[in-house]
Amino acid sequence: MASTDPEHIAISKSKGISIDWKDGHASAYGLVYLRDHCPCATCTGAHGTPPRVPEAPASGPFQMYKPALKMQSVEPVGNYAIRILWSDGHGTGIYSFEHFRKICPCDECRKAQA
Repeated sequence: MASTDPEHIAISKSKGISIDWKDGHASAYGLVYLRDHCPCATCTGAHGTPPRVPEAPASGPFQMYKPALKMQSVEPVGNYAIRILWSDGHGTGIYSFEHFRKICPCDECRKAQA
């Protein structure tokens, strides 16, 4: 059993994605975190363009209104990935289960990645 095999996937278009893995691990990904970790060529800079810069939290007294980020749609790609269409119009990223596991934001995985 590979550590990239999901047991259960829960999707909330306004909150994010949670995955329970077959090896017993659990991962929870918020919307901004997922959008900032889009694996597509445009966001990673694979086309020779600068990679997408993660969103900085809004601050200061004169913040511009920005609509909340949401997933417009989520669809499976074969048996190995999920494609997300974002409310900002982006939709070319294919999030493989291997990518999800690689970017797991839990403390245990962050320590292992460091």
